[in-house]
Amino acid sequence: MVHTASPPTQATGDSSRLKSPRPARRTYGPALENEAERTLFQGFEPVSSCGVVRCLSHGFPTILNRWHYHPEYELHLIVSTHGRAFVGDYLGTYQPGHLVLTGPGLPHNWLVDDLPVGGINDHIHKVLQFRDEPLRQAAKVFDAIEGIFPMLERAQFGIEFFGISALAEQRFEEIRGSSGLKRLSSFLAYLAELAQEKDFRLLSASSVQGTADTYTQEASEIIEYVAKNACFDISLKEVAHKFGHSEKYFSKHFKRSTGNSFIDFVLRLRINKACQLLSDTSMYVATVCNEVGFNNVANFNRHFSKIKGMTPTDFRKRSVDRFGSKFLQADGD
Repeated sequence: MVHTASPPTQATGDSSRLKSPRPARRTYGPALENEAERTLFQGFEPVSSCGVVRCLSHGFPTILNRWHYHPEYELHLIVSTHGRAFVGDYLGTYQPGHLVLTGPGLPHNWLVDDLPVGGINDHIHKVLQFRDEPLRQAAKVFDAIEGIFPMLERAQFGIEFFGISALAEQRFEEIRGSSGLKRLSSFLAYLAELAQEKDFRLLSASSVQGTADTYTQEASEIIEYVAKNACFDISLKEVAHKFGHSEKYFSKHFKRSTGNSFIDFVLRLRINKACQLLSDTSMYVATVCNEVGFNNVANFNRHFSKIKGMTPTDFRKRSVDRFGSKFLQADGD
């Protein structure tokens, strides 16, 4: 056996020994997006030229494609691709025309399914970013602006708008192509239009707020890993050990980061995948059940009804109203 000399101890007046500080345990959560990252990323307009509202557009993947938050509101329009949306404690799927307003501090991310080798260079994700304070100050002078604030209050939960994607893309290009007073007036007019929209839903069940943790990259890696494997046999123990954590520690910080327990997170991902299959295919409900990781139809129906408020068969029938599904009913449902 090899022996090494013990390091000398440092005595104090009461002869006690000074102990080396224990290293801080790493934590993980949504990343706080900072201006240095935005400066390096070419999709952002320079701060010096954007005024009250800042435009951003990008393909996938990007350095911004992660579980993150920031002090600004963001209006996100995805013009192509399909994938999964994460907003606060909401987990869902998206398709072209997906339009979401996120509030300050609300963590969010979008993952593209079937991302081609080499990624996507086209600017498929278009974003308007703006802060609360300038609007509050302007409302002190122009009281007509106050009409947008109820919508901005709802944005703390994330708002998904329906049926206005063509208008959203038009307004984005108008704002990006203008400056000065014209840009400001176009932006305020657009917010007023959105505030009048009736076809929307709130996404997050609670106002999950990001905190500046010290190990943020791991959160994105964990969420992406679970999202990719949710429909397979996956367990908290397996994922915790894969990322080098105890089950207790992993469970606690996973809930804090995502707003969901690990089990609820996986269940919601499975049900969201089931919704996609029910809307886009003519699979039997029993086949959908197996495809998304359930091995018991009764159990699948129970979880589906609890999360969606209706049975899988009812969801398939109603999907035509919003998603234009070609498959209203499959034999044997």
